[in-house]
Amino acid sequence: MVEPVFQRVALIGIGLIGSSIARAAQEFPGLAGEIVANARSQNSLDRVTELGFADRCEIDPAKAVAGADCVILCSPVGTYAELAERIAPALKPGAVLTDVGSTKQSVIRDVGPFVPQDVHFVPAHPIAGTEFSGPDSGFATLFQGRWCLLTPPPGTDEAAISGLRKFWELMGAQTATMDAAHHDRMIAIVSHLPHLIAFTICGTADDLADETRQEVLQYAASGFRDFTRIAASDPVMWRDIFLNNREALLEMLGRFTEDAQAMARAVRWGDTNYIEDKINRSRKIRQSLIELKQA
Repeated sequence: MVEPVFQRVALIGIGLIGSSIARAAQEFPGLAGEIVANARSQNSLDRVTELGFADRCEIDPAKAVAGADCVILCSPVGTYAELAERIAPALKPGAVLTDVGSTKQSVIRDVGPFVPQDVHFVPAHPIAGTEFSGPDSGFATLFQGRWCLLTPPPGTDEAAISGLRKFWELMGAQTATMDAAHHDRMIAIVSHLPHLIAFTICGTADDLADETRQEVLQYAASGFRDFTRIAASDPVMWRDIFLNNREALLEMLGRFTEDAQAMARAVRWGDTNYIEDKINRSRKIRQSLIELKQA
């Protein structure tokens, strides 16, 4: 019998990430002895019961975390402050409190003040996902070969960090530790800005005259289809991400806007060297992703 990393794991939110963790716990020995699921709606918990990937369901987040060795916030980051306040009195001494949010400075800002002194706070961000959401969307292999970034505040217990690192690595993820501010700036360019662009492009297409709009949908090329896949992502989650990483996102958007204007000038004036250079540099980035097995 393999001793689990955490005897009891409480998942606060049971969408794509939460349900994938729960399914992974069923498939990979040594991850968790018991999974407790919490969601805002009873309908979601009823569906979890039907799917059978949690040992217990609790509609009250405080009851869900009671006795848990690891508590993982898996809801939109905009809900974290309220949840942290509600669950703080029920957290077990020595427990690890973590999350899966895409913004880390806001998590430390919103959750940190409520964390009891005898609880270990280790924010985390698994860089994995699809455009789907809800309890049905998860799958056990979601994190395999992907990165999970840990951003523990200074002074965090090393054993707690090590335990959480092992937890993610057992699910097939690679792990790295970094400063929260550095994380937010880096993720703004590799994740948040691409989503913002995808939502905007699809919005532009939707605003076209009806006849042209129908042709856009009917004859959509692969590039536009890729944008629509990204744009199908959960609106509440991405609204919260944009607002909670506002400064870094706006900085990267400003840089992108300048580069887009430079490309527009090159197209207008037929600057073939500039255009080809941009395309070739982009091709190198794609090749690097393939070599790193992140494509």
